Amino acid sequence: MAIEQLTMPQLGESVTEGTISKWLVSVGDKVNKYDPIAEVMTDKVNAEIPSSFTGVIKEIIAKEGETLPVGTVICTMEIEGELGAEQAQQEAAKAEVPAQTEARAQAPKKQAGERGRYSPAVLRLAQEHNIDLTQVQGTGLGGRITRKDLLKLIEFGHIPTADQASAAQSAQAQSAAAPVPKAEAPVQAAPKQQAISNVPIQAGDIEIPVTPVRKAIATNMLRSKHEAPHAWTMVEVDVTNLVAYRDSIKDEFKKREGFNLTYFAFFIKAVAQALKEFPQINSMWAGDKIVQKKDINISIAVATDDALFVPVIKHADEKSIKGIAREIAELAAKVRAGKLRPEDMQGGTFTVNNTGSFGSVQSMGIINYPQAAILQVESIVKRPVVKDGMIAIRDMVNLCLSLDHRVLDGLICGRFLARVKEILENISKDNTPLY
Repeated sequence: MAIEQLTMPQLGESVTEGTISKWLVSVGDKVNKYDPIAEVMTDKVNAEIPSSFTGVIKEIIAKEGETLPVGTVICTMEIEGELGAEQAQQEAAKAEVPAQTEARAQAPKKQAGERGRYSPAVLRLAQEHNIDLTQVQGTGLGGRITRKDLLKLIEFGHIPTADQASAAQSAQAQSAAAPVPKAEAPVQAAPKQQAISNVPIQAGDIEIPVTPVRKAIATNMLRSKHEAPHAWTMVEVDVTNLVAYRDSIKDEFKKREGFNLTYFAFFIKAVAQALKEFPQINSMWAGDKIVQKKDINISIAVATDDALFVPVIKHADEKSIKGIAREIAELAAKVRAGKLRPEDMQGGTFTVNNTGSFGSVQSMGIINYPQAAILQVESIVKRPVVKDGMIAIRDMVNLCLSLDHRVLDGLICGRFLARVKEILENISKDNTPLY
């Protein structure tokens, strides 16, 4: 018999940690290779993780709701024969070289134990905000510093830098030699932190536990709002012709294709075309450079009762309106059935959010980090407008663009929105093919 360790997998190219949402097995269960053993949630996706071996669950180490770095042991299995041990040795040999490389890269700041090993996300965040990691107390496994630790420090303005650390040591040495001053009244904690950490609970209040999914959303949104300087702009669009065209063919389309032709598919197509003409919008901030992405992969927000997921329509500029409508339907069905895969969430370069689906008419979206912009498509409403010198009832929609002002400026974003508006206002049966 051999004992094998199963670890937290990396469910995405930039994922550094995951949360055990639910165990699907118990100690003593017989499990086949590739059988799902647990549901894991990251800031990218919810997914089932498969067993790497066939055997019996020996010990469950990670608890439900616990967040662990990628590579942390979550359970052990007892398997027959020595094959598992050989596989483990092979995996260890493969990991040895990158582990040595990582150790050399982090040598200048390394401390004893887990606390001195930093993930790429932590290192990047520390460099961007000049944080001295040797002065940070980590809350992760073995005292390891997590991205959440740094985001909390940044939010409250408690950022330890190398200069601050030196100054603090000097001050401490001076105070040790100086006479003890007369006691003064204690200084109260900052109101902002008190308001967050000490929320008063009164009779009748309901305490709702924060789910792992909600924690991931909160962390991602905080990071986006903190790191990206948001700006916002809006245009209103006359989509009367689009509405008439879509409404005239939607029933026939549904009967022939088996899925709905939504207004949203037309908006995605228009945005993809405009991104092709204004590629600067399809960019990302990368510290010392801006990366303009070649592929146009549009992320779309899909909500469930308690979570928000952002699957991606790949190469949207190459797809027809029918093709986009199909992908919207398929991705939405995967989200609501809990079958969204990690690859469904990866590679997005620009986000379009259908806020109009729940009646919103104006909103400012939070950018889907590390993208440079997000477009909110608001509700289509009938309004009186002046057209050709006369008042007419038209179908109008607001398009609200949030942008990362490090990457984009108002001029290019204004031109981009004007082009999207032009495309949408010129949609008709004669010049807008579905296929």
